[in-house]
Amino acid sequence: MSVPIIQAPMAGTSTPALAAAVCEAGGLGSIAIGAVAAAEAEQMISRARSLTDRPFNVNVFCHRPARPNPAVEAAWINRLTERYHAFGGRPPAELREIYTSFIVDDAMLEVILRQRPSVVSFHFGLPPAAVVAALRAIGTVLLSTVTSVAEAELARVVGVDALVAQGYEAGGHRGVFDPDAADDRLTTAALVRLLVQRQPLPVIAAGGVMDGAGIAAMLSLGAAAVQMGTAFIGCPESTADAGFRNALASDAAFHTTMTRVISGRPARCLPNAFTGWGEGIASADVPDYPIAYDAGKALNAAAKAAGDFGYGAQWAGQGAPLARALPAAELMRALAQELSDAGWRPDAGMASTPSGTQR
Repeated sequence: MSVPIIQAPMAGTSTPALAAAVCEAGGLGSIAIGAVAAAEAEQMISRARSLTDRPFNVNVFCHRPARPNPAVEAAWINRLTERYHAFGGRPPAELREIYTSFIVDDAMLEVILRQRPSVVSFHFGLPPAAVVAALRAIGTVLLSTVTSVAEAELARVVGVDALVAQGYEAGGHRGVFDPDAADDRLTTAALVRLLVQRQPLPVIAAGGVMDGAGIAAMLSLGAAAVQMGTAFIGCPESTADAGFRNALASDAAFHTTMTRVISGRPARCLPNAFTGWGEGIASADVPDYPIAYDAGKALNAAAKAAGDFGYGAQWAGQGAPLARALPAAELMRALAQELSDAGWRPDAGMASTPSGTQR
């Protein structure tokens, strides 16, 4: 990378075109394949390759496979029925596990081994050691999202090459390995410093970084690079719909909230009708991820058909008010200039202070 910027693979908004534009501008672009089947994933990788010959990141979801609970799911459908009817829709008769976790998806592993992407990143956990070994054997650089020192140690032991330190302020799904365990909710800055001090792997800061000054701050704390997701939602290359873009430019950006009701796992989102409806609902009453997401996506489709954009998964971090609606290449140029203005030089090394002093 000519600039230490990774575009976060936010499922639902990231695209091969966005990833390629970031790569061509000197960063590391990313595509999210955790929410698609193996055949579509292969098409996405091929599409990205047709748009850039530079390395890019392919992100997979390593969540625990869903644990169906018919009673909880039936109660969830019943709870949402009034919302469906308000938009002239009908709730699904039953809920499905709409995504297959990479840890049990042999077809997805075959695609990745065949396509040999330069970088693969894991979210929600880690695949089995044998899968990590197979990916390392083809020369792929491996990244893992972590939210704590304990998760970082698990990732280090299994053999990843770098850690994505996701602070609590980050947009989208919280990368915790166990969504039902206690979460210390570490900020990006605190987590970066802890990981830099306590383990040897390079650390990539993720959460709340929206401009060059923020990038410089994270590099000064010892991060090797930053991963930015919310910053790229407004790019025309993303697939964010009009409702999402309008909400991102509204007062809602100042009030992001962590919710489980949309998908079944904690995720930071712009406040909307869905998150408001879900306030106060106990985690135990929400179906497992991604079974709950089946209901959420169906409700969003019904609402959008009726002209209401208040039920979408409008993932965004706490830095959302700083978002800019720029083409990806233009945004990358702005970030690079801001980083340069903060004193960072490309020849100073990735993990450096803004003045270029090696750490």
